[in-house]
Amino acid sequence: MNRYYTHSIRPGDNLWQMARAYKTTIDKILTANPGLHPYYLRAGELIRIPNSQLKKDRCISQAEVDYRNDMRSLWEEHVAWTRMAIISLTFNLPDLEFVLTRLLQNATDMGNMIRRLYGDEAATAYGNLIKEHLLIAADLVKAAIAGDQQAAMTAEKKWYQNADDIARFLSSGNPFLTEDAVRKMFYEHLELTKQEAIFMINKEYQKDIEVYDKIEKQAREMADMISDAMVLLYPDMF
Repeated sequence: MNRYYTHSIRPGDNLWQMARAYKTTIDKILTANPGLHPYYLRAGELIRIPNSQLKKDRCISQAEVDYRNDMRSLWEEHVAWTRMAIISLTFNLPDLEFVLTRLLQNATDMGNMIRRLYGDEAATAYGNLIKEHLLIAADLVKAAIAGDQQAAMTAEKKWYQNADDIARFLSSGNPFLTEDAVRKMFYEHLELTKQEAIFMINKEYQKDIEVYDKIEKQAREMADMISDAMVLLYPDMF
């Protein structure tokens, strides 16, 4: 386990807020960052935060346990229903309409996960971004099945632009989620999902199963990364 968390200073940050969020002290932050001026923090500056809040013996509330479990469940549902949509699209199954409806429900559920933390407007905006992410994925699969390379390239470009939008959204509301980190996380998710669809379309089922195992693992990592940041920013809510 790393001894320090790397924090990127954002406009409005102060040591008191960071110490409170990370469950440490201002003195410990200053000790970890020799030369850091406590009253002149520069936006974009990287500082080290003692990782004491992540010790194995740290007690967490039931509210935090429930939030983390719910976040993991939603991301596991996200990739599971995406997989079912890929299968239904690939083989033109009669359940396609129902599967896509259930898949898009995940976007609403994702938005609701941040509603009590960020408010209604932000929850709706995030839900819409996740919905767009899912709809573009469906368009990309459809284009790949039809062998329409131009349409596939257009959809893929939109998919990555949407990932950039999600990264900006999450990082703008939470200093513990840097834009670069979220973008990297989503780009990996997109790449794995694209591989999954290609293997399914090409009927390479063993490879498809193997990549799906990676997708499940990465989805849990995504969930934990977001949960960690929410708990750090809103400690009083947990």
